[in-house]
Amino acid sequence: MIILSLQGIRKSFGTHEVLRDASLTLQEGERMGLVGVNGSGKSTLMKIIAGLETPDEGTLSMQKGLRIGYLTQQGELSGDETVLRVLESVFDPVVALEQEMRETEKAMAEAAGDPELLRRLGGRYDALTRAFEDGNGYGWRSQVQGVLAGLDLRDYQDQKTSILSGGERTRLCLGRMLLSGPDLLLLDEPTNHLDLKSIAWLEDYLQTYRGAVLVISHDRYFMDHVCGKMAELLMGSIETYTGNYTEYLEKRTAVYEVRMKAWQMQQKEIAREEAIIATYRRFNREKSIRAAESREKRLEKMERLEKPQEEGAIHFRFETRRRTGEDVLVAEGLSKGYQGRTLFSELKMHVRSGDRIALIGDNGTGKSTLFKCLIGQEKPDAGMIRWGAGVDIGYYDQHQAGLDGGKTVLDEVWDRFPRLEQYEVRGALGQFLFTGDEVFSPVSTLSGGEKGRVALTELMLRKDNVLLLDEPTNHLDMDSREVLEEALEGFEGTIIAISHDRYFINRFAQKVCVLEEGRLKEYLGNYDAYFQKVSRDQLPDGDLPAMTRTAAEREKKKSREEQRQEKARKDALKALEREIADAEEAASEMERRLADPETWGNPEEGARLTKEYNILKETIDGLYEKWAAAEG
Repeated sequence: MIILSLQGIRKSFGTHEVLRDASLTLQEGERMGLVGVNGSGKSTLMKIIAGLETPDEGTLSMQKGLRIGYLTQQGELSGDETVLRVLESVFDPVVALEQEMRETEKAMAEAAGDPELLRRLGGRYDALTRAFEDGNGYGWRSQVQGVLAGLDLRDYQDQKTSILSGGERTRLCLGRMLLSGPDLLLLDEPTNHLDLKSIAWLEDYLQTYRGAVLVISHDRYFMDHVCGKMAELLMGSIETYTGNYTEYLEKRTAVYEVRMKAWQMQQKEIAREEAIIATYRRFNREKSIRAAESREKRLEKMERLEKPQEEGAIHFRFETRRRTGEDVLVAEGLSKGYQGRTLFSELKMHVRSGDRIALIGDNGTGKSTLFKCLIGQEKPDAGMIRWGAGVDIGYYDQHQAGLDGGKTVLDEVWDRFPRLEQYEVRGALGQFLFTGDEVFSPVSTLSGGEKGRVALTELMLRKDNVLLLDEPTNHLDMDSREVLEEALEGFEGTIIAISHDRYFINRFAQKVCVLEEGRLKEYLGNYDAYFQKVSRDQLPDGDLPAMTRTAAEREKKKSREEQRQEKARKDALKALEREIADAEEAASEMERRLADPETWGNPEEGARLTKEYNILKETIDGLYEKWAAAEG
């Protein structure tokens, strides 16, 4: 059953058109992800559904009595109530029912001698009992405790909301909204302010949620596990795809390629027809002119396909100036604390050349502090840090604290690389979508995503061989995250990245280090491998079964060999892809010449070119077969 329908929604802010022709339907119980580049209008569309914005044109229809839950609609917290009371207040009607049930039971006991009154009270009691059960009267207290634990608020349940941080208040409002159980949940970046454990809990909660869910999120792993349908906002319109985020990516690419191929074929056909018409007109005979006019009319009636468009996306790659030695980093006995609270102690870390390490852990465990100790911004309380020979460290700060808000984008980058010419700096910024007068925008006016792109520009230009990345995918849209992952795949240096983005960790990491209880625990493989090991061994706090030093070294050597083999396979694939691209370009040039009537002025030349073209197509087919075999 359709609970929500949008048709032809248009919305502009001044001269900027955000939504052009957005149409969408949502079924009862459906879980849909809403994706698109930053600024494409996702949050605007969600606000229109929630009634916070009014469309300029179009219609919005929803099921009668539909209860919508939208995080920012949940109201402000007074600050005087406790965390537990905020969540329990959702069930005040159920508590009132229970109180009335107790009063009715008492009245029934007193009406034992009045059959008619007892009958009426019994009917009322049955109705109250059904309503009480429908409102989860027997289980709501457990449900509240489950939400407290899942959103990591149990330690604050007796605290007043006035002492909570912004992130904790957001989590509390999210918990209250989930407990209220609306028919439609509108979630705009619900995983912000959640650690990995809380995100996993939210995934499980939403998978069994009875209502419908429309979610905006940059967490692609979350989308994969929650959503069964995806809607993409592109150029102000919406395209929907069945399946989760990974399936959507595959289908979107396939649809784009089919549409582009159809458009290219039509363009070739139009060019061929126009060439024939021009030839007929050169003959300048009555018969040929009539034939030209006939073809022109047919060409005019042809329904022209629009060229498929994609939103702009960043494109870049990381290079290195030199190679490091085998040992990149050795840290032993590291300890750090603040105001009597120890973040980590006796911490050990050994990083080798080419390692790709994801550093994870709950919020507040000291991951960013560890990074700052490693790069010298903070001084550890105890321990030793030794960087290897030839190491050039590139650090990405998730808060972009190193950017100068008083400078323009161009000056911010150029002042750090004064030896570059202006056109070189602008070219680098252009790779991150800063074009035209945008490079003269003050850094202070940029969004979080735009500041992240400036920081990535500087990181790319540095050409360091060791990258320390603190939440590098924060603020980036999904397409930009994909490009970042591809750039890191081609990076020949060493990577250590703090991230809550499990999809990102799966793409780049070959080792996961978990910082918990002040110690660092190491797991070989990506996030899925780490999660499987923890689940298999039933160690919720994470630890590997004990193994001998020899066995551990053997396992690490095996992993490094597998990494080298995987890198060789990817290099071979890239070489094949370049060869295929060159051959396809040559084939396109031949097709252009074969479509040119002048080529056929010399039949022998045309026949020779046709033979070469057929041979080249066979070669391309063979290259694709090699690529498919290597990919498999």
